[in-house]
Amino acid sequence: MAKSKTLIRLIGLLIFLLPLVAKAEMPIKPGDILNLEKCIEIATQRHPDIIAAFYKAEANTCKVGQARANYYPQLTGTYDYSRISSLGNSYPGGDLFSSIGGRGPFDQYSTGITLNQEIFNFGKTSTKVTIQKLNQESSQFDLKNIIEEIVFNVRQCYYELLKAKRNKEVGEEAVKQYQLHLKQAKGFYKVGTKPKFDVTKAEVDLSNSQLNLIKLKNALKIAQANLNNAMGIPEAPEYTIEDNLSFEKYEVSFEEALQKAYIHRPDLKSIIAQKKSAQASIALAQKGYYPELTSNAAYNWSGKDFPLERRWNAGVGISLPIFNGFLTKYQIDEAQANLLVYQNNEESLKQKIFLEVQQSFLNLKAAEEAIPTAELTVKQAEENLKIATGRYAAGVGNPIEVADAEVAFINAKTNYNQALCDYKVAIAALEKAIGLGGSKK
Repeated sequence: MAKSKTLIRLIGLLIFLLPLVAKAEMPIKPGDILNLEKCIEIATQRHPDIIAAFYKAEANTCKVGQARANYYPQLTGTYDYSRISSLGNSYPGGDLFSSIGGRGPFDQYSTGITLNQEIFNFGKTSTKVTIQKLNQESSQFDLKNIIEEIVFNVRQCYYELLKAKRNKEVGEEAVKQYQLHLKQAKGFYKVGTKPKFDVTKAEVDLSNSQLNLIKLKNALKIAQANLNNAMGIPEAPEYTIEDNLSFEKYEVSFEEALQKAYIHRPDLKSIIAQKKSAQASIALAQKGYYPELTSNAAYNWSGKDFPLERRWNAGVGISLPIFNGFLTKYQIDEAQANLLVYQNNEESLKQKIFLEVQQSFLNLKAAEEAIPTAELTVKQAEENLKIATGRYAAGVGNPIEVADAEVAFINAKTNYNQALCDYKVAIAALEKAIGLGGSKK
């Protein structure tokens, strides 16, 4: 919890300095090498969804101050000027116009200061403050939840970019292998030990590998664009990222993960705060049956000539609701209905969390089990390729055998890259399901 508050305060400071950051240089320079931590740092500083959630939390903080305003005296100053003229020689009611007879228009001035102070209202103000504090707390958890979403997206895009980068390297390696095979086929054909078919087959295989490489390069560019967007800087220049797509076993049990999720999930904390706010709203609505005690004082100057006549008054008033068309009753009923909504939303979210943790845990275990098999397949395919190319170089193999071995090797390495990426993304998904994705870099 302390780490979460520290992270939110840090993000708040960074967002406060955002106008200065915007004028500064891009956080990424051409040719930079970024690691995952740096990508997440950039995202938490620049992503507009986080900035919007931060200011939403700030708006709720201001509402707490607005609720506290009723604790303090309310001081109001007034000034009024009127130009008055009678329409005849007398006024039926006597008083002002009868006293001035048929005289022409004159000026009327009035100014004053009024002070109002709430004395006692059975805790309505304190309950309003409590409600706004809970709403502000809920918005802070909503901010943390947005951070969790953004961080997960960055991590996912980062690993996808690494996978695309490795796949492109596999494609480049395949092109080199097919070029070598074509060279061998041409050499054998030239000396008459292999037919023209071998050359043609090698040329076709090389063309297909080059076409596949074009697709892999495009996939790499798309993956980088996705990461740029996840960081909140779609216009980022060219850069490279550190390769951490290696297998490191993640130790956690399902029971442990589920318990952590119920403790740390920010969206669950947010809805719990909203539920408490709804409970306080019931108490506030019930206070509508109670009277309010207030005090007031005023000092006024008024008249048509200076110096103006001075007056003052002070008093205490009590407001007792007698009948308001059942308004208070319906406000209580509404607050109680809202509480039931939040209670059921909380239960629904807990069921959703259980499912998310369960699915993420199962995906993690499946991805973990796939890695050794994928790694072994790479070794076997590599050995098979060496045998096939060796046989062909010795003049006893055929081009189909070599091509099949090459395709199997490419698929094996691609599947291995996919397995590593799946495992890293599964870890990120589980940590997000637990509610630790925003602090886990």
